[in-house]
Amino acid sequence: MWSVVVVMPAIESEFNIDRGKASLLYATTMVGFGLGNFLIGKIIDKFGLKLPIIVATIILVLSYLIGMISTEFWHLLILQIFMGTAAATFFGPSMADIGNFFEKRRGLAVAIIASANYVAGAFWPLIISHFLETNTWKDVYLYIAIICIVIMIPITFFLKNNISNNEVNQSVEDNNSKLINLSPSTLQTLLILAGIGCCLAMAMPQVHIVALCVERGFGLSIGAEILAVMLFSGMISRVGFGYLSDRIGPVYTLFIGSLLQMISLVFFLPFDSQLSLYIVSLMFGLSQGGIVPAYAMIVRKYLPIKEVGERVGLVIMATIVGMGLGGWMSGEIFDLTQSYKLAFVNGIFWNLINLLIVTFIMWKIYFQKDKLIYS
Repeated sequence: MWSVVVVMPAIESEFNIDRGKASLLYATTMVGFGLGNFLIGKIIDKFGLKLPIIVATIILVLSYLIGMISTEFWHLLILQIFMGTAAATFFGPSMADIGNFFEKRRGLAVAIIASANYVAGAFWPLIISHFLETNTWKDVYLYIAIICIVIMIPITFFLKNNISNNEVNQSVEDNNSKLINLSPSTLQTLLILAGIGCCLAMAMPQVHIVALCVERGFGLSIGAEILAVMLFSGMISRVGFGYLSDRIGPVYTLFIGSLLQMISLVFFLPFDSQLSLYIVSLMFGLSQGGIVPAYAMIVRKYLPIKEVGERVGLVIMATIVGMGLGGWMSGEIFDLTQSYKLAFVNGIFWNLINLLIVTFIMWKIYFQKDKLIYS
């Protein structure tokens, strides 16, 4: 899913399109990614994760192979939907599934699974940008397809399903739900709205940092390095916040991550040198990495466990909608203003909306829990 962020400037040049239109590649990836998190989440609640991962790997390989022979921009938009749907299998559904294998340190386990996404984001953009120096983006797509075949398919045979633990943990974890004075549907809705807000903000640096570096004259390779710093630090953040979630609870963890993300976004405004972008991107990654896993842990702790895959998928889908909208909006704002300053301001605004929603959830759960209890 990170490959499109790096090849976006090359595709923009080849098809002679503007930044806003090129950003639709990421937006359509997020459409597929969001739908995949929800639909595959429903599937794993009943059948487990192994078969969906095998199918997803095959879809990824075929999408890259077809993409390299595509001659129209709209072909790529459709293919990115398939790529996003397949990639979703390794995110929300995998986070929901790993909870069936752990009772203690479940937050850390979920965070480690979620961090794989950022490990990929830290590693592959550097490799892809290197190959783009001497190859076309279509050549890169061929190399990625080969890597998926050689590495991912053999790994799938070692996976196991563990659906039975859902039933074992049902009565224990349902007791946690009764601590909240919010109905399941209300909490689910609030988490969806919060997810959209936080990821509208998160998308600006993650989607456009490479293009921003190219626009400021730093070059593609510098942009890929800064993206790698951002996502590698995000991986560290996810593991750290997962550990924190096991200690203080996922709601407090979500609040801290959301607040720190907004603060780091503010730091993008006054600083625009190459060194400052490295530093602020490091801050951003360390701030926001734990946000998305915290959503999965809140769902697991406070909503019906037998529907955990579906409900985690819904929230993750909302975060992906936010990422897609945020990536597209930032591109459009750049086209209108020829600057990313207002795009960062837009992100800060949506982050504030997210923070207000999370604060409300925290208040209802921890500070009014003795006043209202749902059954």
